[in-house]
Order: sequence, then structure tokens, then C-alpha cells
Amino acid sequence: MNNETRREGARRRIETSYRSNRAGFLRRAGRAAGGVVDAEDVVQDAFLAALNNLDAFAQVSDPVSWIYAAIRNRLIDLWRRDKTRRTVGQVDVGEETLREIVSATGLDPEDGVVQEELSDALAEAIEALPERQRAVIVAQVFDGRTFREISERTGLPIETLSARKRAAVGALARALRGWIEEP
Repeated sequence: MNNETRREGARRRIETSYRSNRAGFLRRAGRAAGGVVDAEDVVQDAFLAALNNLDAFAQVSDPVSWIYAAIRNRLIDLWRRDKTRRTVGQVDVGEETLREIVSATGLDPEDGVVQEELSDALAEAIEALPERQRAVIVAQVFDGRTFREISERTGLPIETLSARKRAAVGALARALRGWIEEP
């Protein structure tokens, strides 16, 4: 098979994956990105990455998994961008929550080096949280919503949301402690 045929086949697989899984891609990105606009941007960026790398994509055996991984990578970039915004003075509920998580690891939450080194580990740990806990963390950290706003939106009692956040913060702190203790 010649190079152009492989590239065209890769392009068709990308288009088919997009048409067949767009709603799932947007749901996944929307949960983590916190908004429809960011979710659409993340999904579009992931597909552009695939289209801009047709030669590499032609070797991919599972295009849907590859695109989900590209979406995850774009979400991490989005979180880093948001972290940078907080660093230059746009402090919000998310910053307070991040400080709480870093403090729970036993490290100094004011140490910028610590925060920078842990940001990747934190993104992975958030991804690994159970959906109910992750939803509360994402709503507060990335959307800047209060418990009252989340409660009104979901119909869940504030106490339930608070308990989920405490459990998430504990799980994130344990995950980060594990990351710190790695050789």
C-alpha cells in the first residue's frame, strides 16, 4: 500500500471515529473541561492533531483510544493554562482547593516548585478519581462553582457534595504522597 493510500485510510478512520463517537468525546471533555466551549475546543484540537499526523495515525490500531488519549492530553494543557492564570493573580476557589490538596500531602502549598512539579501528577490523580468525586473537584477547581451552585445544578445536598470533596481531597493527597515517595 502506498503512502497516499495509507494517509487517505487514516483520514477516513479519523472522520468515522469522529462521527461515531463525537457525543462521547464531548461528554468526556465536558466533564473535565467544565464547559461546552472548552470541551468543543479540546475535542477539535485532538482531531486536528490526528489529521496533522496522518502518517503516524495510519499505524494506530485503536483510533478511538488514541483520540481519547489526545483529548486527555489537551485537557492537561487546559488545566496547566488555568493554573498559569491563577499563578499570575487570578485566584479563585480552585486555588484554595489546590492548596488544600497540596497541604494534605504534608508539603508547603506556597512552594511554587512543589506546585509545578505536582501539577502533572495531580492531573493524573484527578483523572483516576471515581466519577462522583471527580465531578465535585472539577466543578469547584476548574469551574469555580460553590457547593450551593453545584447543589442547585445537581439536586444533591451540600453535605453530600462536601463529603465527596473531602474524600476526593484525601484520595488526591494519598496519590500525590505516593508520587512523592516514588524512587
